[in-house]
Amino acid sequence: MESINQILSTASSWAWGPAMLVLLLGTGVYLTIRLRFLPLRNLFYAFSLLWKERHSKQEGDISPFSALMTAMAATVGTGNIAGVAAAIFIGGPGAIFWMWITALVGMATKYSEAVLAVKYREVDDEGRHVGGPMYYIKNGMGEKWKPLAFAFALFGTIAAFGIGNMVQANAVAGAMETAFGFNNQYTGIVLMILVGLVLFGGIQRIAKTATALVPLMAVLYIAFSLFILGTHVDQLPSALATIVESAFTGSAAAGGFAGATIILAIQFGVARGVFSNEAGLGTAPIAHAAAKTNDPIHQGHIAMLGTFIDTIILCTMTALVIMVTGVWQSGETGSPLTALAFSTGLDSDFGSVVVAVGLAIFAFTTLIGWSYYGERCAEYLAGTKIITPYRMLWVVAVFAGAALSNYFNTVLILADVLNALMAIPNLIALLVLSPIIIKLSQGK
Repeated sequence: MESINQILSTASSWAWGPAMLVLLLGTGVYLTIRLRFLPLRNLFYAFSLLWKERHSKQEGDISPFSALMTAMAATVGTGNIAGVAAAIFIGGPGAIFWMWITALVGMATKYSEAVLAVKYREVDDEGRHVGGPMYYIKNGMGEKWKPLAFAFALFGTIAAFGIGNMVQANAVAGAMETAFGFNNQYTGIVLMILVGLVLFGGIQRIAKTATALVPLMAVLYIAFSLFILGTHVDQLPSALATIVESAFTGSAAAGGFAGATIILAIQFGVARGVFSNEAGLGTAPIAHAAAKTNDPIHQGHIAMLGTFIDTIILCTMTALVIMVTGVWQSGETGSPLTALAFSTGLDSDFGSVVVAVGLAIFAFTTLIGWSYYGERCAEYLAGTKIITPYRMLWVVAVFAGAALSNYFNTVLILADVLNALMAIPNLIALLVLSPIIIKLSQGK
């Protein structure tokens, strides 16, 4: 098993190496330029659309707002709390600057994905609106590209059990054990029941749960963060200056990574941005394809807000709290570093509880969001008959992720590789279909 893990780790390093990050970032830059910086120009318009279309009666399964919340349920997770801290630990404060840049160009990628998802979506045998990369590859690029659509769906079906299931369940169990001393197996049982209750209600129940939990937890997390920033406002200019300066000069990170280079800052900033908001991976358009809308452009605008809120707002809150409290050089990393920052900022152990509860709820929403992604990928491969068995397997995997350790690392590393491979068919489709995206965006 150790040799298999070593092989998979090497494959993961290659799959998420500089070439993949350049491809993801480069696609975002290309689309941003071709769209004449539309996501940045139309940011406030996008927020107005989100409000206007919250009760849409057009064709689809869930409201445009619920589609956004479902997509954000899958992206707002452990990366916003633990991932940002790890990026600072390894790449230094400059990684945050490159995370911002990745998000700004990633908005164009997310916009484009949703535009294509709505334009090329289908209605399945049970009347559900289904879409995503596999459908816009098949319906937009033609028969000769169908193997690419099959590859995306296959990678997505399997990878979902890692990034979207077991790693999230494990994070919830770990947070509950650290903060409250709960037994991992008991947490796994409770989590399995809760996920099952939501999952077997279909996209409507998933969307309702996401619409209730995501805004609530995001607002609370931002509120605690702003309180800490307010009490450390004198440190804020220095923190921002350090982030920008370190992006171009390099900076000493913590632990054994003193003297982090500019390359590390860029690599981990870009990686954290991509892992956090998933722009380019092709997951979010699966949720946006279910929106009640007949206008791909409107849904594209709403979709790009997910990247903005996830990375520019939530990840930035985590980063700034870590910076202004001065704990970024403490030697801690991941969620313990974020917990230390909040405890220091609130001058109370309550800070670690805030982080633990936030991590648990964010991870839970990721569990239900990714369940929908994996289910739609499985349906593309095997039809609607696969839905119930897939849901049952998903629920069992939740318990395994929370309570068991055997083969856990192997599953996660394999899923990490497949997750990277998902991006390749999607990015090819975005580039090939970019003339369609531009034409639709210009109203021609």
